[in-house]
Amino acid sequence: MIIQLHPKNPNPRDLKKVVDILNNNGVVIIPTDTIYAMACKLSSKKAIERMIKISGKKSEKINFSLICSDLSNISEYTSPIDKSIFRMMKNNLPGAFTFILKANNQVAKLFSSNKKTIGIRVPDNAIAQTIVAELGCPLVVTTIHAADVIEEYMTDPEEIHDKFENEIDCVIDGGTGGNIPSTIIDCSGDEIEIVRQGKGIINE
Repeated sequence: MIIQLHPKNPNPRDLKKVVDILNNNGVVIIPTDTIYAMACKLSSKKAIERMIKISGKKSEKINFSLICSDLSNISEYTSPIDKSIFRMMKNNLPGAFTFILKANNQVAKLFSSNKKTIGIRVPDNAIAQTIVAELGCPLVVTTIHAADVIEEYMTDPEEIHDKFENEIDCVIDGGTGGNIPSTIIDCSGDEIEIVRQGKGIINE
């Protein structure tokens, strides 16, 4: 199933369909401000297990991130954050960044693994942000990749649907996706490190 949502002003009726799917242990594919991503509700262990199965990897090997509506509740999932790191995040979010932070025990319980870190995203995308706001909790997301050796990421919602329709519950068509991923900044160690330079340009 494909559900079309306007990229700037998602229709409330169609948005409710997506939220209902997620509230019923659903797995969907959503647009972000970078590339399309597979997503489910953070509090749904059943949906997280489905995403792990779809990925074909062990849970500790999957780079799961959380999409949040803002930074107000990230302390529920991370160890205490240094003020300078929090300030950097606040200066650059919403935006095309994934900040890797030390995870707390809550994350390990949710993913049924000994996960030590978690990626945090607040994408500059109305669809993703509105879904999270309506759900009232973060989304768990992971990148979807193309089988093509030239194009690493899938950008066409119709093609994404063709590939995943038998494994997920719906694809949200928010227009053609990007093919440049987020910039990954690892803040979990002693030094802040740009692990991958992507679309986001850091604003000090």
